[in-house]
Amino acid sequence: MRAHSVLIASNRGPVAFTLSDNGALTMRRGGGGLVSGLSEVVRDTDVLWVCAALSDGDRGAVRQAPGGRLDQAGNDTGPVRMLDIPPPIFHRAYNAVANSTLWFVNHLLYNTPIAPQFDTRFRREWESYREYNGAFALALAEEAAHDAKVMVQDYHLTLTPAMLRVERPDLRIAHFSHTPWAPPEYFSLLPDDVAAEVLSGILGADHAGFLTARWASAFMDCCETFLGARIDRGGRTVTYEGRTTRIGVHALGVNGKALRARAAEPDVESHMTAIRDLVGDRKLIVRIDRTELSKNIVRGLAAYREFLGRHPEWHGKVVHLAFAYPSRHDLPEYREYTAAVQRCAKEIEDEYATDDWDPLILNVHDDYPRSLAAYRLADVLLVNPIRDGMNLVAKEGPILSEGCALVLSREAGAAAELGPDSLLVNPFDVSGTATALHEALILPEDERIKRGVRLREAATAMPPHRWFEDQLAALG
Repeated sequence: MRAHSVLIASNRGPVAFTLSDNGALTMRRGGGGLVSGLSEVVRDTDVLWVCAALSDGDRGAVRQAPGGRLDQAGNDTGPVRMLDIPPPIFHRAYNAVANSTLWFVNHLLYNTPIAPQFDTRFRREWESYREYNGAFALALAEEAAHDAKVMVQDYHLTLTPAMLRVERPDLRIAHFSHTPWAPPEYFSLLPDDVAAEVLSGILGADHAGFLTARWASAFMDCCETFLGARIDRGGRTVTYEGRTTRIGVHALGVNGKALRARAAEPDVESHMTAIRDLVGDRKLIVRIDRTELSKNIVRGLAAYREFLGRHPEWHGKVVHLAFAYPSRHDLPEYREYTAAVQRCAKEIEDEYATDDWDPLILNVHDDYPRSLAAYRLADVLLVNPIRDGMNLVAKEGPILSEGCALVLSREAGAAAELGPDSLLVNPFDVSGTATALHEALILPEDERIKRGVRLREAATAMPPHRWFEDQLAALG
C-alpha cells in the first residue's frame, strides 16, 4: 500500500453510509462545518483522510473495504481510511468524553452545582477516549510516508498527536482546535491528570492551531498553569519536556465565490419564493443554528419576545425566521434543550400571533438550500452564541445578503474580525439583545451597505484552502 505525504484525521469523515432494509449501502457527503470546509480543500487531491465509522452503515462499508480503505473498495471518495472502532468504546469516547466533557468545558456550559462529577464511571469513559485516540494514532502511523505532514482535527483527538509522536517521531504533526479554549480557572474543573493529559497530548504536535488569538492565549495559559510549561507569548510557543510547539492563529473563513454560486441554484430560488409568500413585505430577522446548547437559541427567542413587547409599532411588520436543526439527540441534555426551544417559540406565537401575522416561524428540519434562501432575504441576522470557536453563520450571512445587519455575540470567535461592523451583544443579556434587534432593524440603508462591504471582506479573508495551506506551511 502506498504511503501518503499529507494526512487529515478527524472524527467525522467526508462521506457517510446508510444501510437499507435489504442490506444495501448508500453513500452521501458527511455533515458538519469542519467536514464541509476540509472537503472543499482536499477534493481532487491526494490527501488521505482518516476518520471513524459513526453508524452501522459506515461499519458495513468498512468491512467491505481492504484495511478500511474506502477508495480501494470501489467508492468514489478519494483516499479515505475509516476506522471501525468498537461501538461501546466509540460511544464512551465520543458522547461521554468529547461531547459531554471536553465540549462542555471549552464552551463553559456546566451547571456547576450539579455537574461535572468525575467518578469511577468517568475513568472508564476516559480509558475509552484513550483507546479511540490510540486507534487513530496507529492508523496514521501505518499510512504516513517518511516526514509526512499530519493534520489532526479538534477536541475528539487531543491525545493523538503525542501518541503519534511516540510511534513516528519523523512526522510533522499539527493539531487544530475548532472550539474555543477554556481559561485555566474553568479548565480546572477537569481532574488534574486529565487536564495535563489533554494539554500534553496536543503539545505532541509541532504546531497547535486555534481560530482566534483569544483561544490560543487561553491554551497557553492552561499549559503554564497545569504543566508548568515555558510560554513565549510574543513568539507564540510552548516548551514542555524538551519540545517546543508553535501556536498558530488561523481564522477560518468562507469561500465567497462558491457560496454565492450555490445560493444562485434553482432549489434556493424556489425556497426564496416560498419564504416571500410566508413573510410578504415584512422585515425579516433570521437565525440559523443547530439545537446545540452553546448556540443560545432560547435567550435569542426571549430577546425577540422582549423586543415585540417593547415595540408594538413593529407588530405585523416583522417576522423572525428561526432555523434550529437537530443536534446530538442521543444526549438527554440536547433533547431537553430542543423541547425548551419549541416551548419558547409556542409562547411567542400564543402571545402575539394574529389571523394575518405569524411573528415567528420555527423550523427544526435541516434544509441547506432553504438556509441559503433565508440568508439572501435577511434584513437582520442574529448570531448570539454563549461561546463559539468561530461561527461561520456570522460570515455566510453577510456574503449572501448585502443589506443585512449582523447582531453578533461578543463571545463568538467571529467577533474578533466582524465585531467593528456588527451590533455586538452580551449573549446573557436578553434585554440588551432585544435593543440590538431594534437598532439593527432601523439601521439606515447606507450604513448597512457600508458595513456589509467590510463584513464580506473579513468573512472571505481566509477561505478554507488558504486556511489549510497556512497550516501546512507552518509545519515547514
